[in-house]
Formats: sequence, C-alpha cells, structure tokens
Amino acid sequence: MQWLTSFSYRSAHNTFYKVGAFNDFGNAMKPFSLEPDMIAMIGGAFYPTGYSMILFPKQEDAHKVAEQLTAQGISGDDVYFIPSETILSQITPTVQDSDAPLPSAGTEAPTVRAYAKLAREGHVALLVKTEDDPVAEQLMQVVRTVPYSMAQRYRKLVIEDL
Repeated sequence: MQWLTSFSYRSAHNTFYKVGAFNDFGNAMKPFSLEPDMIAMIGGAFYPTGYSMILFPKQEDAHKVAEQLTAQGISGDDVYFIPSETILSQITPTVQDSDAPLPSAGTEAPTVRAYAKLAREGHVALLVKTEDDPVAEQLMQVVRTVPYSMAQRYRKLVIEDL
C-alpha cells in the first residue's frame, strides 16, 4: 500500500498505517495496534468495547466505506483499517488461552475465531468507534451499500450482531 503525503513509502507488510497519511484509496485512517483496553479483562480475548468490527471480502469495499464515513463527518481517528495479516497476527492470538482454565460463557472467543477464519480467506476489516446508537446506525447504512461478511458491535457486556 502506498501513502501519498509530502513523501511516499511502502510498509514492509502493508500492515501499519501512518496517522494522517492518505493511502492509495485516498482515505485517512488511524493505524491499528492492539491496545490493552481492547482486551477482555477475563480471558484476555479481543473485546474493543465501544467499537464495531466489520469484515469485508474485498479491501476496496472496506476503503469505500471508510471514505464515505469520513465524508459524513466521522473522524478518521475513529476508523481503523485492519488487513487480514493483522487480524491473524494481533487479534487471533488473544483467544489462545481465553478458555483456560474454564470455557467462557461469552461469545468473544468464538467471534475472534470467526474473524480468523475469514482473515485466512483474505477478508479485511474496519474497526469503527460506535459508542452510541446513532453512529452505529450511520455505520451500518454505509456498510450495507457493499458486500460484507460479518459485523459485530462491542457493548459493555454483549457483542451485538449488526
């Protein structure tokens, strides 16, 4: 992925994105890096409360959605693009021991396993801040304009299918 700013560079694995830089699709998005507050306190699985995760079969569709969201006033700082390689290297490992010593009653581990399955098939994701219902509804209005494979909203104690 090439970035167009006052200089251009290509990342080694097309994984990390420079804040404020514009990629080949013209989107400004925040770089994804798994933060401690994106992990469930019990079990340690990926659980980014206040965000929605949407997976797309095509990278172009994810970028189209991100572009439309930012055009509608959602900050690029609230939108992460997550390549399949990053899903597999940063998010998938969070479920390695999430069921130890006892299986979780929640759905966070099976949800991450579903992300991993799709990522192995080449799907990419957007992680979008959706702390309130109107933003989540706005997000899904845009998402439904393109093919997507999975959409989940992380609330305080529940993962909601969108």
